[in-house]
Amino acid sequence: MSSRVRCWAVVPAAGVGQRMGAAIPKQYLDLAGRRVIDHSLERLLSHPRIEGVYLALSPEDELWRGCDFADDPRIVRVEGGEERCHSVLNALAALRQQATDDDWVLVHDAARPCLSRGDLEHLIDTLLEHPVGGLLGVPVRDTLKAVDSDGGVVHTVPREGLWHALTPQMFRLGPLYQALASAITKDALVTDDASAMELAGHRPLMVEGDASNIKITRPEDLQLAADYLSRCE
Repeated sequence: MSSRVRCWAVVPAAGVGQRMGAAIPKQYLDLAGRRVIDHSLERLLSHPRIEGVYLALSPEDELWRGCDFADDPRIVRVEGGEERCHSVLNALAALRQQATDDDWVLVHDAARPCLSRGDLEHLIDTLLEHPVGGLLGVPVRDTLKAVDSDGGVVHTVPREGLWHALTPQMFRLGPLYQALASAITKDALVTDDASAMELAGHRPLMVEGDASNIKITRPEDLQLAADYLSRCE
């Protein structure tokens, strides 16, 4: 592989996190004495293969300036969009001014503060020579139920072959940009980057990670994340 191929990170952080019911977006909530987003960014910035981070924020965001990495030269702030896919696409468009289409991009949720160094290294090492790219995930272990609009169980969903999709999700810049742009043009507001690649006809590779890589979505997730972080100290 050419030494000119590099790895970059994109972090969409323009959401408001309505399910948290908090006064501020979830990425700015306190977690073990730091903001959630600071934990997430530190995981990426501390890895030697990550050249820089393109961070998509709301134009009205006034909280970022108080974060640990607000003045870090490795972070480029870009304007976020209405949905996650728009934010990622904006960041990729900005990144294309600095990177090549063959460079790798790792898209990571701002609200996933528990990404381990081991999982990040495993993802990169597994995918660097892969023709498409892929994502971290964990196999579904619980029994799944399909329910109707009234909450009644319709049937049990076989869990064989089902995985929970996590982040980072790692793809080459050019194909990912084209896949996301195409999906949005078709009004397919995909909720993760692998979905866009799938719609474009690619088959991303699932790379097993650790279940501790949770996304902060509900209030109880903060305590769970704090527990996970304390075990890593």
